[in-house]
Amino acid sequence: MSWELIAKEMKLSEYKMDRGKLTRLFAMLRADTAPLWGRMNSQQMVEHLIDEVKWTNGKTIRTCEKSNEVRETTKQLMIYSDILLPRNYRTGDLPEFYAYPSLQASIDQLFIELDDFDKYFAIPGRTAMHPLFGALSYYEWLIWQNKHFSHHLTQFGLLSSSSRWALSEKCPYTEHELVGTN
Repeated sequence: MSWELIAKEMKLSEYKMDRGKLTRLFAMLRADTAPLWGRMNSQQMVEHLIDEVKWTNGKTIRTCEKSNEVRETTKQLMIYSDILLPRNYRTGDLPEFYAYPSLQASIDQLFIELDDFDKYFAIPGRTAMHPLFGALSYYEWLIWQNKHFSHHLTQFGLLSSSSRWALSEKCPYTEHELVGTN
């Protein structure tokens, strides 16, 4: 059975991020919150997440120039395994200017983009392109977003676990166990 078929058979709630939990975690983020690793500051991190969520809601169309073999291998490793995202992985230069006037404006925009993600994928069978993994289904994007958001929230000390399921509605940990003390 393919991973795609397995993903479709799992309950959506096992993938979907708990937006209430996400809201509470981002409410703890401050403009002066220092990362535990990496070069981004808190607003750059949120704007980075906004940019990626826009790939998933039809607002930014990406392409993937990788071979099918590289796409599938990378997708299997990064989406369908429990491997954590590596720290200090650089995806390019940091922007010189913020796209939004404040951290709070960035966080507000992130939640708008997440709502638009849900609307975009309300049409069955839709996919959106990831530049490394190729076309991803709604389920695959939910897995990736959970891992990616957990990674960055851990980076800023807001989660103590960066499991791919840390933000899901079915996460086995309580918020008290997940929230960092920083």
